[in-house]
Amino acid sequence: MFYDRARIFVKAGDGGNGAVAFRREKYVPRGGPSGGDGGDGGNVILVASPDLRTLLDFQYRRHFRAERGRHGEGKNRHGRSGEDLRIAVPPGTQVRDAETGELIADLDRPGSQAVVARGGRGGRGNARFASPQNRAPTWAQPGQPGEEKWLLLELKLLADVGLVGLPNAGKSTLLAQISAARPKIADYPFTTLEPHLGVVKLPYFRSFVVADIPGLVEGAHLGAGLGHDFLRHIERTRLLVHLVSLSPLDGDPMENFKVINQELALYDPPLTGKPMLVVANKIDLPEAQAAWPQFRDQVQQLGWEEVWAISGATGQGVEGLLERLARLLEAEERTEANGS
Repeated sequence: MFYDRARIFVKAGDGGNGAVAFRREKYVPRGGPSGGDGGDGGNVILVASPDLRTLLDFQYRRHFRAERGRHGEGKNRHGRSGEDLRIAVPPGTQVRDAETGELIADLDRPGSQAVVARGGRGGRGNARFASPQNRAPTWAQPGQPGEEKWLLLELKLLADVGLVGLPNAGKSTLLAQISAARPKIADYPFTTLEPHLGVVKLPYFRSFVVADIPGLVEGAHLGAGLGHDFLRHIERTRLLVHLVSLSPLDGDPMENFKVINQELALYDPPLTGKPMLVVANKIDLPEAQAAWPQFRDQVQQLGWEEVWAISGATGQGVEGLLERLARLLEAEERTEANGS
């Protein structure tokens, strides 16, 4: 099961108390103060780990507490600070305050980290309060409590290319053809119930990651089908591949194309501004070959110049499509580098 949401409780460590103590020393009132400071409490830190893909671990453990600081002691011995608690999450995790909905952190790169709860400060011992007016203070500060809060974790997959299309468009078949990913494939709708990632490796280009986004149907932005749960995984992709089946068994290809475009626009209008290749699938079928010229012309009339015809099952046209995607990704990266 693919888990991309979790609710957890985090508690930073409390600060240790300062100590009240006196040393024995002749001619010094009460021997002089010697109470040490308490240690600071440990922080709770979320770290994006490339070894994780989902938030599954947080279905079994929801409460996390960092170590508290040790109390101060006599002879001016300060308490040890509590150890920070580092919690691994998959890259692409957004962290929000569960009560306010405020975005606390967006861990969008492996190795990125964020302090989500700060440890309490250790209290000062009575040695800190000695003065000419009060050379033997009999009080110390208590440690401050660490922060505690409920957090909402939401995973948005990190992928270069997102595959979108109606069920039975052939997204899983194409992903299996171009990568080592092995999603479930069958000839009925909603075979894929969770997103899948695959790594594409080409001889003369850098490798890139493709995500199969399942379950998009009409009304997906309102929760129909599975699309409402998984549409957000498209947001981080650089490019979209809109896969449309040309098989007559899967309905009118032009209407199917318009349905998905409308759902993307209704869910998040900026998605329609992402670079997108329109790819007609199942071109190995005689009926698809007959429908291809009309579909290509209709899509181009709507403003999409690049329309490809492939067969995810046989591999026809796939190599050329992958090379084009690799070149577009390189151009996107150059644009981002120049813009930064």
